[in-house]
Amino acid sequence: MNRSLIAASFAAACSLLSAAVSHPVSAQTSGYLTTSDSARLYYRIAGTGPDTLIAMHGGPGMDMESIYGDFAPLTAKHVVIFYDQRGGGRSELPTDTTRLVVARQVHDLDELRRHFGLQRVTLLAHSYGPLLAASYAIAHPDAVRAMVFFGPLPPYQGDFWSRYGSGLNARLDSAQRAEMSRASRVMNDPTAGDEVNRQGCRDFWAVGLRPRLADPDRTTIRSAVCDGSVAGFRYGLTTGNRVIMASYGNWDLRPALRTLDVPLLVVHGEAEVIPMEMVEAWVTGRANASLMRVPRAAHFPYTERPELVWPAVEGFLAAPESWRP
Repeated sequence: MNRSLIAASFAAACSLLSAAVSHPVSAQTSGYLTTSDSARLYYRIAGTGPDTLIAMHGGPGMDMESIYGDFAPLTAKHVVIFYDQRGGGRSELPTDTTRLVVARQVHDLDELRRHFGLQRVTLLAHSYGPLLAASYAIAHPDAVRAMVFFGPLPPYQGDFWSRYGSGLNARLDSAQRAEMSRASRVMNDPTAGDEVNRQGCRDFWAVGLRPRLADPDRTTIRSAVCDGSVAGFRYGLTTGNRVIMASYGNWDLRPALRTLDVPLLVVHGEAEVIPMEMVEAWVTGRANASLMRVPRAAHFPYTERPELVWPAVEGFLAAPESWRP
């Protein structure tokens, strides 16, 4: 994605926000932000501290519940704003899917920042979230102080999808794949009722998390993705994920990243299905970007190896411009 094209697409719209009234960040609150195109974005604020972070979930099409419980260590020292991205959770689930493009997602994040009167933000993002966070930083470099990525998609597509799909399938047997298919049908059946859908979601992820963990028989994940909005996770997995991801096209952020002067820490499990050598491209050729390889961890290094990850993250947040692993 070209930085100048992204920036230009937002220039006129951002001018409309210059007179917007900001709202002070208050810990332990939740509510809705109404965007400039009348969408509603759900947010929740937790924690106390001298600074404010924005936490970004993966997917696309997931919601904040997929990270909320496991990002709890951050709330001891920071105010953290969680939000459901458009197309998932309790936020807008648009009938008009042209409202789900990445440009609109980037704009939503900027409206969230401005809503709370934040001049420069630190973004912490998981899985797909880093792709959105980086797209935002490319479009608004002066609005981002630092970024932390956990288990990120690579910054370019290449042959990622085929490698990722093969890696996941290799970690599941035929019975597990059949159970995921069954559970997916139950989870996404609009006639089944919310509680049946929710149980289908739990059954789906009981198997679906296994190939995403270094030790599938021992999980410390506290986030409960199936406890959010049933309509949200149904829409997110059947529509939001497909449409939002397609809007990136054959993405390649590497040229723009080389000119981006925003400190970055990438935290990636050594047992992750997402190929480490593709993830390395986030930091290649960048003096202010570091990659932390986490042993005996996969897609959730912050909960699989919290004793390694959170101290490193806190050290980075304290001085992102000078931090080194």
